[in-house]
Amino acid sequence: MKGSVQKLISDMRNLRVLVIHAYDAHTEELVRHIRRIGCNTEAVWPVPEKLPDNVDILFLGLDEKPNPVLTKAIKAYPRARPSIIGVVAYENPSVLQQLIELNADAVIAQPARPYGVLSSMVLARRIRLDAQANELALLKLQEKVHQEQTLNRAKLILMKLHQIGEEEAYSIMREQAMVKRVRIVEIAEAIINADGILGNMAPKKKLS
Repeated sequence: MKGSVQKLISDMRNLRVLVIHAYDAHTEELVRHIRRIGCNTEAVWPVPEKLPDNVDILFLGLDEKPNPVLTKAIKAYPRARPSIIGVVAYENPSVLQQLIELNADAVIAQPARPYGVLSSMVLARRIRLDAQANELALLKLQEKVHQEQTLNRAKLILMKLHQIGEEEAYSIMREQAMVKRVRIVEIAEAIINADGILGNMAPKKKLS
């Protein structure tokens, strides 16, 4: 755990940070402090319609009234979005709702105090990396389940077509995959597709 925290801190120097906040003295001080940490930091205002893809951490200035341009830009991010840190001057239901809807990973008060910025960045980064790892694991699990379902469907087709057992049906697909040098799931998909085509070509029974 200690090594993990140290790595998160050392990696901060390689991160790109974007501060989206109305320009004022507090924003300038926040940007200076993040740069002192070692991050490549920029500040923009007003909110751009499209946010850059190569940002690792976003500091978002949130007002009592939601900014529809900001909400749209954040939701347009792909799955691997950056860590989000809300910068707030109020703690009311409207601001809290924005933090939830934007899926913020951390929050700092405005005006920001230097001693809390690094901690928020480390926590936000850790939360986002863990979330991405969990999402990747879920995608792999979903893909595995889908492949198992595909293999089972293809085996049933072969078993019915050739009047053979499950093991023999699997062996046929495995041998074809080795011969064609493709994944066995690709053979299974081809069997399912062929069965669908042949099924559609079967003559329809006439009603008596």
